[in-house]
Amino acid sequence: MKSTAAAADGTQLIHVGRQPIFDVRGGVVAYELLFRGSVDAVAAGRQDTYATSTVMVNAFTEFGIREVAGDRLCFINLTREFLIGDIALPFGPEQVVLEVLETVRMDDQVVAGITALSEAGYRIALDDFVWGSGHEVLFGLASYVKLDLLDGDLSRLDEVVAACREYPNIQIVAERLETAEQLAIAERYGMELRQGYALSHPQVLTVASLSPSRLRRLELVGALSAADPDLQKIVNIIASDPPLSLRVLRASNSVAAGHANRVSSVRQAVVMIGLPHIRQWALLMMLDEVGGGTEEHMAGVLTRARLCENIATWFGAPPDAAFMAGVISGVGQLLDVAPEGMAEQFPLAPALVAALTEGTGKLGRVLRAVDAYEHGEFGSFDLAGQYMDAVRWSTRALDATSKLAAA
Repeated sequence: MKSTAAAADGTQLIHVGRQPIFDVRGGVVAYELLFRGSVDAVAAGRQDTYATSTVMVNAFTEFGIREVAGDRLCFINLTREFLIGDIALPFGPEQVVLEVLETVRMDDQVVAGITALSEAGYRIALDDFVWGSGHEVLFGLASYVKLDLLDGDLSRLDEVVAACREYPNIQIVAERLETAEQLAIAERYGMELRQGYALSHPQVLTVASLSPSRLRRLELVGALSAADPDLQKIVNIIASDPPLSLRVLRASNSVAAGHANRVSSVRQAVVMIGLPHIRQWALLMMLDEVGGGTEEHMAGVLTRARLCENIATWFGAPPDAAFMAGVISGVGQLLDVAPEGMAEQFPLAPALVAALTEGTGKLGRVLRAVDAYEHGEFGSFDLAGQYMDAVRWSTRALDATSKLAAA
């Protein structure tokens, strides 16, 4: 899912595959999200817990699920660990379909786990269904049954389709359609949804990313695992790591649709997502092996954010919102993404969007002052003292991380 080498500026390329799923009229109704290790990868290459975790983390927190799928459903493969609850899902059921891989062995624990997921509102799909595999026990829970028309056993197709039709809630997905003959089979049996190369090859989406430091994620998991989690400590950990802040903001996109208020700070994003889901994202990030941005670039973004925070009250702006404006604009500069592009990725409050894209409002004045200072234009504001404090603060934050790593 990630490029193997990071660029000199600490960024790396993140990839996620998506293959459209069409209805009978040819409209795209969903995407299956796929593990991809590189932009030119044709096949997934692996279907394990690492691949599932990486797809989830990247789709929801690197791109943002709306960037990947808009308002359409996303089919995501799940391994046994997710199905039985050993690894919790960090998102709600609104926009996802959970695919039970054909390699998952059915037993009481798996059936109980899938039943609990279904009762929680998650849609269930049976991937590459084969009659007699034991997965037919899930027909009462399934919303989708996917049938492989390329390599599947078509000799029992009448029997399988008839069994599916006994459950009104099941839609059949004809998958791996590569020829006109296979398309005709899907049509003849009235299969509601279709997927395959004959309709569309998988697309590989790519974005440049900074990764949260492995140590910072460990620190976050520790804080979240306390008997009585300290919300402010958790917010401070996230706020002190710009890539982690951006991931949390993107994750808040998946729940922001139901909220009238938009996010203007890390604290709001954490509260919106909820500590249980923050914990689950952090654990998934631990499974998702990543490197970190360079210390120099992290220090630069942190210094900018802290400077914004330090001078916020001069302009009557909220300090936490100013810090977030500094993080987003700083990372945008590092990734060479325009402010408009950064603002589109997050469920931001209008004042923060206006500051980033137009430089207006109280937050906009903060950003303009910091931009001017960083370019040597000192103007009427002497920011030297606030800047030195920001440098000391960012250095302490990174030093603390280094000392903890060496312990």
